[in-house]
Amino acid sequence: MIDHLGIAARDYTASRLFYERALAPLGMQVIMAVGKEETGGYEGAGFGANGKPCFWVQSMPDGKVSGVHVAFAAPDRAAVDAFYNAALRAGGRDNGAPGLRPHYHPNYYGAFVLDPDGNNIEAVCHRPE
Repeated sequence: MIDHLGIAARDYTASRLFYERALAPLGMQVIMAVGKEETGGYEGAGFGANGKPCFWVQSMPDGKVSGVHVAFAAPDRAAVDAFYNAALRAGGRDNGAPGLRPHYHPNYYGAFVLDPDGNNIEAVCHRPE
């Protein structure tokens, strides 16, 4: 079972702002932030709900990042649409507009955006309409 996941960001400030805007429609916000003084070298923001950070964005002092795919659960299809629109307004790039993906299963409704570092970020709802 995964407790939390973190990704690296070339521009921590831009990435944090992107995720603040993109994840708000999914009910997620910054729960915890740490600075270089506390970590010994990087900044980080933990996003989540109900007081528990589960998704972290952190600066990378050496500038190295690797592309990942992260899918966030959405409570309904409207939240998937809202995520997609918020992410694009926040500077994300389209990587798959909201819609059904029946090749996964009949009720798979998802949307994909690329974050400022090229990570593939998805919101998905598995419920029928």
